[in-house]
Amino acid sequence: MKEKLLKICVEGEAAILAATTEAALQEVKVSIFGKQGTLTELLKELPKLPPEQRPEMGKAVNEAKVKLSAMIDTQREALKLKASQVSPDFDYTLPGEMPPMGGLHPITQMRYDLDDAFRSMGFEVFQEDDITSEFYAFDNLNFPPNHPARESMDTYWIEGHDTGKAEDKLCLRPHLTGGSVRYMQTHKPPYRFVYPGRVYRNETTDARHERAFFQYEALIVDKEFTFTAGKVMIKSILSKVFGRDVPVRMRAGFFPFVEPGFEIDMGCLVCGGKGCSVCKHVGWIEIMPGGTPHPNVLKSAGLDPDEYTGFYVNIGLDRLVMMRYGVDDVRLFHSTDLRFLGQFH
Repeated sequence: MKEKLLKICVEGEAAILAATTEAALQEVKVSIFGKQGTLTELLKELPKLPPEQRPEMGKAVNEAKVKLSAMIDTQREALKLKASQVSPDFDYTLPGEMPPMGGLHPITQMRYDLDDAFRSMGFEVFQEDDITSEFYAFDNLNFPPNHPARESMDTYWIEGHDTGKAEDKLCLRPHLTGGSVRYMQTHKPPYRFVYPGRVYRNETTDARHERAFFQYEALIVDKEFTFTAGKVMIKSILSKVFGRDVPVRMRAGFFPFVEPGFEIDMGCLVCGGKGCSVCKHVGWIEIMPGGTPHPNVLKSAGLDPDEYTGFYVNIGLDRLVMMRYGVDDVRLFHSTDLRFLGQFH
């Protein structure tokens, strides 16, 4: 048995010193100390020895175990140190290479810029989940029961949750305005908040439309707020975001959730108002609906429309980014083409 132990020690020491990687060293350790390892098998033979020989051999085996374990630990540290050493051929005088840098997506950057602009005017930033109910997406916003926006040709309904009461029917939010009602229901007036997020529409994509795109809603509700102040707010925000005065016009428009309602356009910055494919050659591009919250919307929020009024806008964030960078196809922002996105870092 002494000869077996000596052979295990000699072969084990040689294998440990020959291991050049941590994986190889681990294999050596298993071959010695594993369940089927040479030293483990030798330990199983100790009970078979005469009683008078067991103490001496047990002590010898334990000493071998301690010695081999220490050698494995020493070799492991040596391998780690060697792996961390710089190659002798490395030239310290060569200039370093900067790692590739990422950056914010241009739509994300625009959202942050708007957040900063509105916060400077005393607004709070509100966010909510992408899934909402028919009750908040339509009923609370004064949409009639037969409005086409409720149909699947316009709204993405969640399979298995697309029937029953309005409170139980779930969809991907087609706009942000329902979330504004939820905010008003859970906070005390007056309100001054913005609500950025992605919305979803079942429509054909083209240079100006996407199925999943970003909106940025702003709402003020107070006992006294003039419509003129709302228009000044829009011009102030756009001028701050674009760093210059931006032409703005308001046209009468119908939306169930505002009364009166307006289409709010800005001068096309892609063509400078001369006319291009982005603005359909009219020099103006629609960027947001706006108006005074409809009395029924205020009632849904638990407010008295005879006591409160306000101003609402819902900015098409994607189109605003198109104006900032002079991009004529919104689909580029939603692509994964790093050649395009890398221009904005």
